[in-house]
Amino acid sequence: MQPISSLLSHLLNLAVLAGIAGLLPATLAQNSAPSPNSMHQDDATTEPSRIVTRPLSGSPEQNKVPSTLVIGPGDEVEVTVYGAPDLSQHSRVSSSGNISMPLIGHVRLTGLSSSEAEAAIATQLRRNNILNDPQVSVYVKEYTGSGISVAGEVAKPGVYSAVGPHRLFDILQAAGGLTERAASTVTISHRGDENPITIELPKDPAQLSRVNVELLPGDTMVVPKAGIIYVLGEVNKPGGYILNSTGGVTVLRVVAAAGGPTRTAAVGSTKMIRRTANGLQELPVPLKDLLRAKIADIPLEADDILYVPSSRIKTALNAGALLTTLGTTALYRVPF
Repeated sequence: MQPISSLLSHLLNLAVLAGIAGLLPATLAQNSAPSPNSMHQDDATTEPSRIVTRPLSGSPEQNKVPSTLVIGPGDEVEVTVYGAPDLSQHSRVSSSGNISMPLIGHVRLTGLSSSEAEAAIATQLRRNNILNDPQVSVYVKEYTGSGISVAGEVAKPGVYSAVGPHRLFDILQAAGGLTERAASTVTISHRGDENPITIELPKDPAQLSRVNVELLPGDTMVVPKAGIIYVLGEVNKPGGYILNSTGGVTVLRVVAAAGGPTRTAAVGSTKMIRRTANGLQELPVPLKDLLRAKIADIPLEADDILYVPSSRIKTALNAGALLTTLGTTALYRVPF
């Protein structure tokens, strides 16, 4: 009996040792895993990313890396703390970039996206031992400092909301469209970028989607004024002709767009008035020779005034008299 008892005691000791050996790895793994409290502390001390990037569709030279909308002074925010209605509130970000919340005081939101603001408020609630696991939602009802500025030749210049994705033609439509004096280009400047991009608006509607780039919060869009050449006097369609053509503009091309001289035109007395650094300069234009293809066509510049007098008038109008008529002339776009 003694050998059997000794054997049983030995086997029992081995079983106990095996159990201890099996528990050791599990205990070590449990001790090495981070506790929920330590995870919260890590989240609280880690600086959140301030910029969320997303690619922009468009041509390669127009692809910029836009940033998400960020909260700024004056923005209107709706803070909801689930399960704690007393902590939820509607507020406007102060000029110093903060909002004031019950029990936790000031929370800085300037420069943060909505998700980052939620994390900042939740962290403050945990630090002040208000809630162990706060669920916070931040909705920005109005961005006042991150709009898109539109200037130049549009019907309604101003600052337009950038809430949600906006593209070039969305903002142009919101601004009432282009004026009759607008050029066929748009210049877009991104905030903090010293290299603005210029987009040529194509005449082919099928190509418009190619240049309908996405605009970013804080962008400035400028529609410049197009160059205008005035054709006055004895032509069938006197007025200002907007230079929306990429090619060179010449006397014959503009006269053709104006419907050509009338029957009473003194073609041989045509003249051009050009603005120079020294003032207005009056130049003769041999329109009769141009029409007969005896000489090379003459290039024109923006703000040139081409005047075809009447054969019934012995004395042509002077430069000063011509300038007074420009404000009442009709405007046309050169059809080429």
